[in-house]
Amino acid sequence: MGACLGACSLLSCASCLCGSAPCILCTCCPSSRNSTVSRLIFTAFLFLGVLVSVIMLSPGVESQLHKLPWVCEEGAGTPIIPQGHINCGSLLGHRAVYRMCFATAAFFFLFTLLMICVRSSQDPRAAIQNGFWFFKFLILVGITVGAFYIPDGSFSNIWFYFGVAGSFLFILIQLVLLIDFAHSWNQRWLGKAEECDSRAWYAGLFFFTLLFYALSIAAVTLLFIYYTPSDACYKGKIFISLNLTFCFCVSIVAVLPKVQNAQPNSGLLQASVVTLYTMFVTWLALSNVPDQKCNPHLLTRFGNGTILAGPEGYETHWWDAPSIVGLLIFILCTFFISLRSSDHRQVNTLMQTEECLAGPEAMQQQQVAASEGRAFDNEQDGVTYSYSFFHFCLVLASLHIMMTLTNWYRPGETRKMISTWTAVWVKICASWAGLLLYLWTLVAPLLLPSRDFS
Repeated sequence: MGACLGACSLLSCASCLCGSAPCILCTCCPSSRNSTVSRLIFTAFLFLGVLVSVIMLSPGVESQLHKLPWVCEEGAGTPIIPQGHINCGSLLGHRAVYRMCFATAAFFFLFTLLMICVRSSQDPRAAIQNGFWFFKFLILVGITVGAFYIPDGSFSNIWFYFGVAGSFLFILIQLVLLIDFAHSWNQRWLGKAEECDSRAWYAGLFFFTLLFYALSIAAVTLLFIYYTPSDACYKGKIFISLNLTFCFCVSIVAVLPKVQNAQPNSGLLQASVVTLYTMFVTWLALSNVPDQKCNPHLLTRFGNGTILAGPEGYETHWWDAPSIVGLLIFILCTFFISLRSSDHRQVNTLMQTEECLAGPEAMQQQQVAASEGRAFDNEQDGVTYSYSFFHFCLVLASLHIMMTLTNWYRPGETRKMISTWTAVWVKICASWAGLLLYLWTLVAPLLLPSRDFS
């Protein structure tokens, strides 16, 4: 009897895994939207890949991965001794991260192509998007296993540049999400202040604006102290000074009378968030400078335990502060992509999301689902987000987390992890592009008065 009950339970779970998204999380997310649940499950797949990548960086797992054919072998199985004073296990862990993130990126890119032009849940492909989770998991596992048997060759070097491009785009997406969050925050607190006729909401906005600017000034001070200690670090000084100047300029533009008339909700809160994020990206860039004199995250270690300064033969702490903070921001922004649509139509157009107006049947279904405590299909009349673009964002997220976990270090020809100026310039250019994008959101209503930017 117990075996029969167990078999029935397994069959129930199997049918749920092969079914729709509401069946998966109906007990965890009662009366949830089908579109939200599906995005959460796909995000869970991404986080599963991130977790596996983090595990692969641990020393115990690295020693087990030596058994794979592409590990520390060249030609007829001759072991390679890394010349950069980083042991083979550490190098191996990062090569494993490249393959794990390649698998997740390939998985989401497959769905990016498959879900192009899906308009509603009536499309047969919508059933694939919102169901068959067990088979999707098997596909992800299969791609992952295959990725670990890709011949090394030039794979790591080529995939590094894919990671650079994808991470650059994802940094901009993070900035768009942060700007949208600050706009929504400012608008809601101003609305609360008008409704309650209380100055406490204004005081709260002023406090957080002052806090963000204070943190930005503290960040600039610390960057000058720790990343430009000598006259040889002139590039770092230029980067910090330029970004500080640009942030000051966009803050001034945000409170200009003409900008305020065109966009009453624009203010210093959004500018302070952009300033703080720009300083964060500048910190990430300076943490990849390949010069130990200008980068406290680099150490030169030799076999006798001594540590010497110099641009070559260094090793790095993989779990340094920039990587940890970058990982936390990545997790928050990925959840942000999965859980909500914007309050602003332009952001929804850019991110390919919208709040679809439900018809009478959908409203009735929602009421029934709420009474029964289960998820419901809210996309019968039209999808609430672009399936294809959502998966493309997860492709970029996979590439970005790959670069974050490996600290943007490129595997060199001598099998050592090399910090290059490429990573520095990509992050600095991303910060400049982000500031330019925010500046455009401020001046666009003035330059294009015929368009609606409300």
